[in-house]
Amino acid sequence: MAYIGVTPSNVFGQGSKDSFNGDGSTTAFTLSRSVLLATDIEVFVGNVRQEPSTAYTVSGTTLTFTGTPASGTGNIYAVHQATSHGTLVPPTGLAINASTLEVSGTSTLTGNVTAAGTLDVTGVATATTFEPDGDTAAGDNAAIGFTSTEGLILTGQGSTNDVTIKNDADTEVMGVATGATIVDFASGPTVADVAIKVAGKESIWVPAGAMYPSTTNGCAGIAQVETTALRPDLNVLDFDASSDEFAQFSIAFPKSWNEGTVTFQPYWTVTGTNTGTVAWQLGGIAMSSDDSLNVAFGTLVATTALAHSGTSNDLMVSVESGAVTIAGSPAAGDCCFFQINRDVSADNQSGDARLIGIKLFFTTDAANDA
Repeated sequence: MAYIGVTPSNVFGQGSKDSFNGDGSTTAFTLSRSVLLATDIEVFVGNVRQEPSTAYTVSGTTLTFTGTPASGTGNIYAVHQATSHGTLVPPTGLAINASTLEVSGTSTLTGNVTAAGTLDVTGVATATTFEPDGDTAAGDNAAIGFTSTEGLILTGQGSTNDVTIKNDADTEVMGVATGATIVDFASGPTVADVAIKVAGKESIWVPAGAMYPSTTNGCAGIAQVETTALRPDLNVLDFDASSDEFAQFSIAFPKSWNEGTVTFQPYWTVTGTNTGTVAWQLGGIAMSSDDSLNVAFGTLVATTALAHSGTSNDLMVSVESGAVTIAGSPAAGDCCFFQINRDVSADNQSGDARLIGIKLFFTTDAANDA
């Protein structure tokens, strides 16, 4: 067969015939294959060819007559015309303007392809390089964009996250909550496999050497105690067993402190073998510039009493206390004063309790003090 223009390859086509029995009343018949136009088939009744679109119409596989065919055996038949199909390679530079283009199977497009509307790919679309050339917009379900100032843009909108990044196991690695600007990591982020410092719970070590006895009901003064020559010497504050005795210290918390409650964990020892318990209490007050220093400490909070091991000079570490509310109105840049005491009403250690220091826990809400 001759062609004008480019010759298609792999040309194929096949005709077929459908026969029906008229009954004098039925006007609609089912074809063996779908038909797009009335002229795609030749319809005969009693061997008389019918006029397309006048004597009959088609819709998919339905053939409908405008009149009623007479009764007869095989007196109605439709011949499907053989339609040629093939693979056509358009000439270079040819523009194809189509309202709808359906491509099935595997297709390869070379050169520049422009889709002015929506390009819907049911399967997997692959590309060596994919370069968006426009910005995304509010309301985009899932979009990739680019601007010269922002660079690559990822956006979306979900009920939980706007953007979610997952690993090969389909497990979330990080996400941006819907409508938010905070990135939430499933586990601690790292740089070169080293964890990045993030806001959260922090601790400060306050040694007994940084404390001083209260003027009223104070503990013994700081003393350096030798265990054995050239082994750790201890700077300690001794607290009697007969009455509550107090010591004080102060801390200017970092700006990243959230100005909330704190907790503490005492480190202490006893020179003796008594296995009685020791309990400690802590209270605090925050002061800003121009505030009076003559104010009361906040409510004292106690640790759970811990029994001494019974071995002289054993290090004892009490459990972390409950939340200590710092009195005043804590603010960034404040100086916080603390008072610590042995609560003899809650313990039964017969010897002096020697305070080595405390670990003070606080919470930050920023990664640094910038």
